[in-house]
Amino acid sequence: MNSKLNLDVNKINSARNAAKNIAEDVQDFIDRHTTSTIERTVVRLLGVDGVDEIEKPLPNVVVDNIMEGGGLPLGAAYWLGNAIVQTGNTPQEIAEKISRGELDITKLSVANDDEIRDEVYKIARENVEKIAKKRDERESYLNTIGEGRKPYLYVIVATGNIYEDIIQAKAAARQGADVIAVIRTTAQSLLDYVPYGPTTEGFGGTYATQENFRLMREALDEVGEEVGKYIRVCNYCSGLCMPEIAAMGALERLDVMLNDALYGILFRDINMQRTIVDQYFSRIINGFAGIIINTGEDNYLTTADAVEEAHTVLASQFINEQFAKKAGLPEEQMGLGHAFEMNPNIENGFLWELAQAQMAREIFPKAPLKYMPPTKFMTGDIFKGHLQDALFNLISIWTNQGIQLLGMPTEAIHTPHLQDRMLSIENAKYIFNNARNIGDEIEFKKDGIIQSRAKEVLENAEKLLKDIEQEGLFSTIEKGQFGGVKRPRDGGKGLDGVTIKDEKYYNPFIQLMLGGEK
Repeated sequence: MNSKLNLDVNKINSARNAAKNIAEDVQDFIDRHTTSTIERTVVRLLGVDGVDEIEKPLPNVVVDNIMEGGGLPLGAAYWLGNAIVQTGNTPQEIAEKISRGELDITKLSVANDDEIRDEVYKIARENVEKIAKKRDERESYLNTIGEGRKPYLYVIVATGNIYEDIIQAKAAARQGADVIAVIRTTAQSLLDYVPYGPTTEGFGGTYATQENFRLMREALDEVGEEVGKYIRVCNYCSGLCMPEIAAMGALERLDVMLNDALYGILFRDINMQRTIVDQYFSRIINGFAGIIINTGEDNYLTTADAVEEAHTVLASQFINEQFAKKAGLPEEQMGLGHAFEMNPNIENGFLWELAQAQMAREIFPKAPLKYMPPTKFMTGDIFKGHLQDALFNLISIWTNQGIQLLGMPTEAIHTPHLQDRMLSIENAKYIFNNARNIGDEIEFKKDGIIQSRAKEVLENAEKLLKDIEQEGLFSTIEKGQFGGVKRPRDGGKGLDGVTIKDEKYYNPFIQLMLGGEK
């Protein structure tokens, strides 16, 4: 893309280099630690599923057994591999024996390290192949029935009942949606386990479970074949079970996952050490599975002013990009987030929003940017709201965004009805069609309002990133630089699940998914 904003390339490179150094500094911490949920993910990826008689997920049963025996630093793969060698049982059989109190895998005699690794590696390779086949299935669909044009029309379903969600999702797909996001029930991100099976009760959304993923994927494959285009499914791998949910999504061929390096820290008060370590493995899984991640920078503008704090959005995009690269995620799968959230009473606010969106597009040219609609200043006036969404849609097509979460005229009133969603889809389709090539036709005035605003935001983002480079990411979060939210390094939820790895720690999935050797 040719630059319309006349941005200083040296400043972009400087900001990106500072973000790279920030990520590398934190990566040293990540590489030395594991967490209880990473180890539960390993257990799941080795084939363990189901719950015990009190509905406790078996991956939790296994990892709790390991933690109680003080064995977490060696990793679940080590203990399960040893148990396979010693008992001849499968991982599932071992988990069931632990749940019945028949086995404590930390008390078994220990086999040779190479023998343990060989047993685990064989199973891990087979299960990684299952994910690769799911990725190939997606490519086959895209190569046969195709998909919608970008920006993808992204709409939400949030009834709390997976079967009702499916009805609404199918209706939205028939109305023209390209991505269906199944909103997750309120506060599931704070659960330190993943519920099991199909669910019919949730508040503000539906539980993220592997069976719910399977049901929605099956339903949208069916309607996709009917309407003649592949329909993408989106869910959330954030919170205390970030990598576990990523693994379940990979196994059920989800296409998009909400997956931010900082969101859980800032907006769910999850311990920053836990989140930073968890996001790495979750992104390795998403990268390997061909899943597009959506980051959550738009959330900063719900707690901070969109004019004054716009540079924090850009700074976070740079940081999320570098963390994603560390995990092997290609730029084409980085749905970096931003939002149309300025006060509509600001004079020339549309121009400033346009500057922000064009700037993101130029700085991250390969990313399928995820653009969020106006929400903070929605009032319940459905006519004004529909107009705000129309301006948002115009900027999206003008600046070639990748994923467009559609605003609803009834935003701030209730969960959208089918007809509200239809109006939003029709609004976007009308504007996208009538202004498809507007970005190719219009240039911006040299040093005018739009160019000046973009340069100002970039300069402030570069300065912030250089400050973080010197200060360190953890200290910066403690001071409340993002979204005006302060979080302590040792506070929040989930710190007790973080541990330093033993020198013999083993996780075969990192090597398998990043393409390294055993």
